[in-house]
Parts: sequence; structure tokens; C-alpha cells
Amino acid sequence: MLKLDVTIDTKSGFCFGVEYAIEIAEDILREDGELYCLGDIVHNDMEVSRLQEMGLKIIEHKDLKKLTGVKVLIRAHGEPPSTYEIAVNNNITLIDASCPVVLKLQNRIKKSHDKKEKIYIYGEHGHPEVKGLVGQTKKEAVIFQNINELDFSKLPSNITLYTQTTKSKDKFYEIIEKLKKEGIEVLIHDTLCRQVSNRDTQLQEFSTNFDKVLFVSGTKSSNGSVLYNVCKSHNKESYFVSSSNEIQKEWFNKNEKVGVCGATSTPMWLMKEVKEKLLEY
Repeated sequence: MLKLDVTIDTKSGFCFGVEYAIEIAEDILREDGELYCLGDIVHNDMEVSRLQEMGLKIIEHKDLKKLTGVKVLIRAHGEPPSTYEIAVNNNITLIDASCPVVLKLQNRIKKSHDKKEKIYIYGEHGHPEVKGLVGQTKKEAVIFQNINELDFSKLPSNITLYTQTTKSKDKFYEIIEKLKKEGIEVLIHDTLCRQVSNRDTQLQEFSTNFDKVLFVSGTKSSNGSVLYNVCKSHNKESYFVSSSNEIQKEWFNKNEKVGVCGATSTPMWLMKEVKEKLLEY
């Protein structure tokens, strides 16, 4: 027996936006036994599978146009205006579980667009939240996930800068400094979700308290990728796993202290499952 001392980070797990969306889905599934969801309700395959067993049906945008008279959940990431238009035309009841932080951001971007501002969004290409944000600008906003994607010689002298809610705070402010050094006037909108960005600091401290760290997250999670790198930079003995099946006993030595943490899309039950597996060693 390795007799590992395992601690779960109590501040890890679902953010309130994801938790709210899942609670709504569970309530409807218990009552109706069926609910459509536009895209994965959360970027965690294990949690999606659990809800699918309850009757959740994951659909894509192309499928939405073929449906009529059903209930469709909008997940925490939010949706562009075109989704709401399709729902009205097809007599679809939308269950809107968009995160309040995302909805507020969508509204701010729409107001900026109405003022004819040059909008740039620091975000992941193709991310569902970003698609919803760009939709507020009739797809005119410029998306970039790396400052190197921008050609400074062709940038307007004045830009309005937003960020996807789950991006790194440090990276966002590095980008602002680089833009300013190039002589570009930036109207800054720090639209990071503080519940998410504060986890950056929390995990810096958490990860240093253990011999090894297991970061539990789905591979599709943008937030998971960011937070895992935070752990890795503060504790080189950090490992990324999507489930308890991916854990390798060889990673650990006898009597080591092991920390288990996760993304804002990682369910607490999954982190507990990882802890139980570790205790079996």
C-alpha cells in the first residue's frame, strides 16, 4: 500500500453558471424524461454521459433547424441572436441557462457595436461563448487567441477590447500592454469572470502544498487547459486526467501528499472518484 494522503480542493468544481445549467437540465429531465441541449452542456464527457443517461439529447446547430415544438436548453456559454430567431420560427421552447456573466458581456458588446466601435475579442476560435459574442456584432468583431495573430500595421488607432470570460487574467493584461506599446489606444473591458479568474490564484497556492497534483478536467475545456497550466507552473509534478481510469500508479511514491483539483466544468463527484481510486493504492 502506498498510503497516500489525498485532499480535494473544495474551491474547485462547477462555477455557478455551469451548476445552474445542470440543475435546470436535471429538473426538466426528472419531469419530462427528455430534453435537447444545443452543444455539450458542459465540457466534461463524464458529466455529459451521466445526463444523457437521464434523457439529455445533445444536438448541433444544424439539427436545431429540423426540430419543431420541443424544449431546447441553451447552456451557460450563451448563444447568438440567430439561435433565438430559429427557435421562434420553429415553435421551439428555449430553456435559457446562459450564464448571467456571459449575458451581461453579450449586452455590452452589442452596445459597443451599435456605437460603431472597432471590437476585438481575446478568445478561443470556435469556442461556443465566443460564437455568441461575435453574433452580437453581426460577425464583424475580430477574434484572436494569440497577440501574434494581429498585424499591428493594419490595426485601427483606436480599438475596443473585450475578453472571453474564462481566459487568463495575466495573459489579457499582457496583451493590453503590448497593444499600448504599439501606440494603439485601447478602450479596455475587463470581462473576465472573477469566480473563474480567482481560481488562478487559489490553485497557485493549492498546488504548492502537495508532492503531486492531479488536475481533473475534460479535454474540451478551455478553462481546464488554463488552470492545469497554472498547477503545472507551480508544481512540476502535476498530472492531467479526465477520469480515474487514466491515473497511473507509477506516478506516486509511498506516503506522498496528493492534491486533487479541477476546472469550472469538472463535477465534484468525478474528483471524489479520483480520490477513491488513489486511496486504493
